[in-house]
Amino acid sequence: QVQLVESGGGLVQAGGSLRLSCAASGSIFSINAMGWYRQAPGKQRELVALITSGGSTKYLYSVKGRFTISRDNAANTVYLQMNSLKPEDTAVYYCNVNGEWGQGTQVTVSS
Repeated sequence: QVQLVESGGGLVQAGGSLRLSCAASGSIFSINAMGWYRQAPGKQRELVALITSGGSTKYLYSVKGRFTISRDNAANTVYLQMNSLKPEDTAVYYCNVNGEWGQGTQVTVSS
């Protein structure tokens, strides 16, 4: 079983930055893709960014150029650097590793 611990959320003004972290521990034999998702009130959960074991990345169109996903394989940790944040980025952000979900971290962007 994999445990995920997320951190880095908070309240920030529009145009600001936040960095999310998600550390995986437990029964990890191999980690393939690591991803960040978000869910705003009344909306479905959506994929924000994904990074494969080889380092290939994929982004939600609306965050391209503003968000950067990265991973530290030695530490089993995935990061999401979020710059130029907008009020519409407000959501609970979840990491996903090997199909397991983190507890979520709230990101609130004020206008």
